[in-house]
Amino acid sequence: MFKRSDLVRLIIPLIIEQILAATIGVADTFMVSSVGEAAMSGVSLVDTINILLLQVFAALATGGAIVVSQYLGKEDGENANIAAKQLVMVVTLLSFILMTACLIWKIPLLDTLFGSAEPQVMENARTYFAISALSYPLIAIYNGCAALFRAQGNSKISMAAALIMNIVNISFNAAFIYGLKMGVAGAALGSLIARLTAAAFLFILTTHKQNRVHIENLRDLSPHPVMIRNILRIGVPNGVENSIFHIGKVMVQGLIATFGTIALAANAVGNSVMTMSQMPGAAISLAMVTVIGQCIGAREYKLAKHYMLALTGAAYVMNLALNLSIILLMRPIIGMFEVSAQTAALAWQLGLVCCIGNFTFWPASFALPNGLRAANDVKFTMIISIVSMWVFRVGFSYILGLMFGLGVLGVWCAMLVDWLFRAVVFLVRLMSGKWQNRQFI
Repeated sequence: MFKRSDLVRLIIPLIIEQILAATIGVADTFMVSSVGEAAMSGVSLVDTINILLLQVFAALATGGAIVVSQYLGKEDGENANIAAKQLVMVVTLLSFILMTACLIWKIPLLDTLFGSAEPQVMENARTYFAISALSYPLIAIYNGCAALFRAQGNSKISMAAALIMNIVNISFNAAFIYGLKMGVAGAALGSLIARLTAAAFLFILTTHKQNRVHIENLRDLSPHPVMIRNILRIGVPNGVENSIFHIGKVMVQGLIATFGTIALAANAVGNSVMTMSQMPGAAISLAMVTVIGQCIGAREYKLAKHYMLALTGAAYVMNLALNLSIILLMRPIIGMFEVSAQTAALAWQLGLVCCIGNFTFWPASFALPNGLRAANDVKFTMIISIVSMWVFRVGFSYILGLMFGLGVLGVWCAMLVDWLFRAVVFLVRLMSGKWQNRQFI
């Protein structure tokens, strides 16, 4: 169904897209680090909330992409187009609701989650949050449209959008942070403008009728209940999973905040290293949706299992190569951030823990379950992810970080325990075959 050359054409642009997309967060952290550790820590706190909300949009986009992929596998282009339009409508509406709520309750939300953070850190967090919340609808549209192009195997378009977003983001960040001395406000404004540009670029392209999947008749915004239900049957469990997962991360971030600014700054640098070190696996996760979704739509279950194993194996190989390289270059990478020697030493330890986990557990923990989701096995992946997050990552963070006195390093070790549990369970699920015959369309 997919030749090796087809997979290469799909995955290579996705890897480049992940590199480009990750650059935005790394660029913000790197450029803001010149303002001070309090500014960098404030951005890191807000990004924890932002990622939580953005994962909701990504979950719905994945749900829509799976439905579209399955219709394409059935050679049903008409319903694929209907699903595409309904997806963009749903994510846009939800994003406006979340944006409004965050703008209204931004101060009590930050105080509740991170009230123990130092005053200067909290001041920066409030500024960054107020501006970044305005970009939620733009990210939702971007995610939805990018997912549609990936679903039809055209990952070059989403890669181009990520390139545009990076160029605009870095250019405006440099102007606002270094030129106008706007600090965290400049970083947030740069990202806002970049996301506006990329969202507009992708949305315009989705209306072109020469695309295999496209959005037609924008004047007709009437809902299609059956199609929305199909999208939500996948998107809601995925969204619940992602949301609860990141609520746990927010709680862990609150724990890290009690360890002090050095721990927060090291965690921010460590997160930047993590983003870079997981890019090949993240690309494979996106490819899983397209490949497995079309296999399921065509009722090719043996082929779906073959591709899940093959793509997970490819993620292991690529993660191993990249993370060994990062380990060798870890100190120069961390040296690019303007942090104290104590922060840099702690960040190196966190980066090492992450890199080891990336080539041992991560592909089976996060790339493989995306294949199961594309096969409609969303409830199982949701339950396992929620249990693993709260029992192992959150629970062990408090045990290792507080009770054993390991601090933020204990939090990152708890993360590896979480990954190990997921990897074992999802591999057993794949081999059992219980994920088959769960058709929605």
